Amino acid sequence: MKYTKAEQEAARVTLRELLPPGSTVHTTVKHVARSGMSRSISCYVIRDNSPRWIDSLICKAVGYTFDEKREAVKIGGCGMDMGFAIVYDLSFVLWGKDWGCIGEGCPSNDHSNGDRDFTPHGHRRPVHVANDPNALVHLHKDGGYALRQRWL
Repeated sequence: MKYTKAEQEAARVTLRELLPPGSTVHTTVKHVARSGMSRSISCYVIRDNSPRWIDSLICKAVGYTFDEKREAVKIGGCGMDMGFAIVYDLSFVLWGKDWGCIGEGCPSNDHSNGDRDFTPHGHRRPVHVANDPNALVHLHKDGGYALRQRWL
């Protein structure tokens, strides 16, 4: 199904409010095709100690197909963690490139690849620090790792 740009942007705005960097998206498989080449996966975020179903918002924001029969995100492919793939794609659409570190517990892959600086680093765009035009805030380069994924 095709979504309008207005629908996509409205879904992204809502999801950015629900899922700031460091949030966890919980996933569960609802259906696997007989061929094993596609899955229907449901996604939830926990808010106020209650799960909130966000599949339709994800489909609009990322452009995935919504499986109406199973009320889940439909994703094709095999041989990898498809729940992680959905959350990675969602995270990249929401946070793109150049997002700021959230501090201790930041899910960015930069930290497991050598960056041990966990001080919060500002936000999505370079910001000059202490009026020094040569000192830019350190930003993470891959927004796909701004969110975490966990299986239910």
